[in-house]
Amino acid sequence: MKKTVGLFILVLFIVLTVESLYIANRTWVVKQIAPVKTPIPTPLNAYTFENLKKVKFPQNKITFGHVVSENKDFISQMFYYSVPKFPGGSIMDKVSGLANVPRKPGNYPVIVMFRGFVPDDIYKPGVGTQPVANILAQNGYITLAPDFLGYGESDRPSNDPFENRFQTYTTALALLSSLPTINEGLSASYSGSITADLEKTGIWGHSNGGHIALSTLEISGGLYPTVLWAPVSASFPYSILYYTDESDDQGKALRKTLASFETIYNTDLFSPTNYLNWIKAPMEINQGTADQEVPYWWSDNLTSTLKKDKVSVNYIIYPGADHNMLPENLWSNAASNTLDFYNKEFLAK
Repeated sequence: MKKTVGLFILVLFIVLTVESLYIANRTWVVKQIAPVKTPIPTPLNAYTFENLKKVKFPQNKITFGHVVSENKDFISQMFYYSVPKFPGGSIMDKVSGLANVPRKPGNYPVIVMFRGFVPDDIYKPGVGTQPVANILAQNGYITLAPDFLGYGESDRPSNDPFENRFQTYTTALALLSSLPTINEGLSASYSGSITADLEKTGIWGHSNGGHIALSTLEISGGLYPTVLWAPVSASFPYSILYYTDESDDQGKALRKTLASFETIYNTDLFSPTNYLNWIKAPMEINQGTADQEVPYWWSDNLTSTLKKDKVSVNYIIYPGADHNMLPENLWSNAASNTLDFYNKEFLAK
C-alpha cells in the first residue's frame, strides 16, 4: 500500500512538473511573438523653439522682380528668395514679397515687415504692411514684406495646418539669414546706386505678424530693433483658439485638429510665451485700448514680462485706437512713433 501511494505521488509530481514547464514555455513564446508597438511619428518636433534654434538657415539669393508701383520718393517692386521646405532640409520653396526702395541714391537701413492675417481672396503683396512701409520708404528705409507660403507668387505651404503655421517662422528666419545677399540683388536693379546697410536691420510686425516677430527674435537671438503693433502674444495654442469664433464652423474643425496634435506633441514647446527670455533686441510696442482683436492686457502682460527679463521696451498706449490703430490721428501718431524709434536706433548713431 505504501509503495502504491509513493508511486502515485511520484507520478503526480512528474505530471505537475511537466505541465508547469509547458505553461511557462508557452507564456514565454506568447511574450516573444507579441506585437511590438510602433512609435508614433513626430515630424513637427523639428519646429519646436529649442530645435529651430539649432538650425542654420541657408543664405539664399534675394532677387528683385517687376515694379508694382512708383512715385517720386520710392519704388515698390517684387522680391524673391528661398526657404527650406523642412527645417535643415535641402529642398527649397520660393517665397515672394514686396520691397520698397528709396529712389535717391544712398545706403539705407532695412526693415523686415511681418503682416497679420489676411484672407486669401483679398490678399495681394503689401497688404497689411504697405501703409507703414510708405512712411518708412519716404524717410530713407528699404522695406521687405514677405508674402509667406501660399500667398502672392510663393509656393504652396504644407497641408498640415500646424506645420503651415510654423512655416511662417522658418520663412522669416530664412529671409533674415539671406539678407547678406540683398546688395547683389539691388545692384542688378539699381546699378549700385542703392545699397542696404545691413548693420542697421530692424523688424516691424502687426497682429499675427507680431507673433511671428516675437518668435523670430527668440529663435534667432538677433539684436534687430523691433516695433510691434497690437502683437498676438498669448500662449500657443490659446493664441489661435481665441479667434475660432471667426470661422464659419465656429472653430469645430480646428479644435478637432488641435486635439489630435496635443495627443502627440507637447504644445509648450511651440509657444513663444515660454521663450521670451531669449529676446535681446530693443523693442517698441504700440497698443490701442479699443482693440477687439488683441486685448490690450495681452500687451500689458507682454511688456511686463519683457521688462522682468531686462529687455529694453518702450510701451505706448493709444486710448480709443482699434486693432489697426485707427482713427487716423492715432494711426499717424503710431506711425510717427515708429519712425522715431528706428531713427533713434539707426540714423542718430
